[in-house]
Amino acid sequence: MNEHRLIAAPVNCRADRPDAIEQSFVVDCPSRLLFEQIADKWSMMILTVLDRGPLRFNAIKRQLGGITQKALTQTLRRLERNGLVTREVIPVSPVAVEYRISPLGRSLQTPFKALYAWTVDYLPDVEKARTAFDERSAG
Repeated sequence: MNEHRLIAAPVNCRADRPDAIEQSFVVDCPSRLLFEQIADKWSMMILTVLDRGPLRFNAIKRQLGGITQKALTQTLRRLERNGLVTREVIPVSPVAVEYRISPLGRSLQTPFKALYAWTVDYLPDVEKARTAFDERSAG
């Protein structure tokens, strides 16, 4: 998927429509692409890690078990392009790069924290549902 394409919002994708929530998932709606980019597991985790303060690339990587260097690089670039993260080159020898959450990115912290709290609160219910599903599927 080309993440850098520019799309004119179709009429049925405009946020000022009363049915905007229902219409926001049409395939060519720019909000759908943005939703896909910020709801991505690595994006959410990176923004959560950066909420504590600015970090260098390897410090972020150490806190995100399982992320590859390529995935981290791509996600940081996408977050920077969307204005959710800022990248600062620090003129030391060797040159270092520090990432920090932007004010726009910080605006996502309340919904992210609510989603995380939901996962903690409802994990036992989800595990019961999984067990029940697996038992039904096995028989």
